[in-house]
Amino acid sequence: MRADSEIIGRSIDIPSAAVAITDRHAVRTASALAGVALVVAALTGCATPREASDSASPTTSSPPPSSTALSSSASLAGAAGTALVLPEACEDIYSDAMFAHLTATAPPLNDPGHTTPSTELAVGREVLDTAPTLRCTWGGPSEYGLSTNVTIVDAGQSASIEQAAVESGMTCTPHDGGTICRTREDLFVDGELYATVGETHYFRDNGWIATHWTNFAPEGYTEDIVATLWPSLPPTG
Repeated sequence: MRADSEIIGRSIDIPSAAVAITDRHAVRTASALAGVALVVAALTGCATPREASDSASPTTSSPPPSSTALSSSASLAGAAGTALVLPEACEDIYSDAMFAHLTATAPPLNDPGHTTPSTELAVGREVLDTAPTLRCTWGGPSEYGLSTNVTIVDAGQSASIEQAAVESGMTCTPHDGGTICRTREDLFVDGELYATVGETHYFRDNGWIATHWTNFAPEGYTEDIVATLWPSLPPTG
């Protein structure tokens, strides 16, 4: 499956006087520009060896109970015995081939200057503040890279985030026992392409994978994480 095969794309023209973005989801798009504006330097450093990478550590807080209705993907939790166990390190969420590709094309892993959140959905950010999660970023403080969180969620949290993704205009489809949602936007200034940004979300059982990217969307990225974390099912391509 190509990473952009089921993506909604939008083009937004930003007047130079204000360099502002307006669309039906102003909060999400403005946040995207803020994330792009934060990154001002070119990618630095050489490829990071796998054994020497600086990996993030998962948080240990427990999410509060939620009364939100159960989503279709979250309702599968426990039925097939495929509940997610949070990985200990970022190296553990990728296949060897994907890790090598990321190391070669978007180093470094977990640069402290890369602060872009992995989602612009407000409800998603609230969950990331409390739920057990592992954050992994690729690329330094620049206009090129991505950030991913692998997070343990309850059924209500999963349903709320998935609903917010749909309401924001994302395209959501079934994938390997769960649901995958995507969106992308081309940002323009004075008619010139400024940046292309997007998000991908995956919900299955008690797991949620959120990725926000800027000018870097590796083919099969989320699908590779899914196949690595839930190896009981083969990727569907």
